[in-house]
Amino acid sequence: MAALGRLSQLFLRSSLTQTRRQLSAAAAGHGEQAAKTWKILTFVVALPGVGVCMLNMYLKEQQHTHEQPEFVPYSHLRFRTKRFPWGDGNKSLFHNPHLNALPDGYEGHDE
Repeated sequence: MAALGRLSQLFLRSSLTQTRRQLSAAAAGHGEQAAKTWKILTFVVALPGVGVCMLNMYLKEQQHTHEQPEFVPYSHLRFRTKRFPWGDGNKSLFHNPHLNALPDGYEGHDE
């Protein structure tokens, strides 16, 4: 039984050593060329692509109108069962007075 264990360990060690040798041998010549290819792709494709996306977003934002949406008092929205534990208790933690309406309408509007 002990001989079977030693034999299996011997085969396991030899197969692991062969695998390591094959992987390291394959990486010797190919790795440098692959790294160079990805570096070129990064500078020629990826960075200009990010720049074009940023320009597109900037131009679309310049055309966008910054009007406040109309307040519609839906009964299923903006109900408060208890007060928030910060501020006056009526505004959410990340409250934006231009976009987030309170239960009775936007702030600063006398309608």
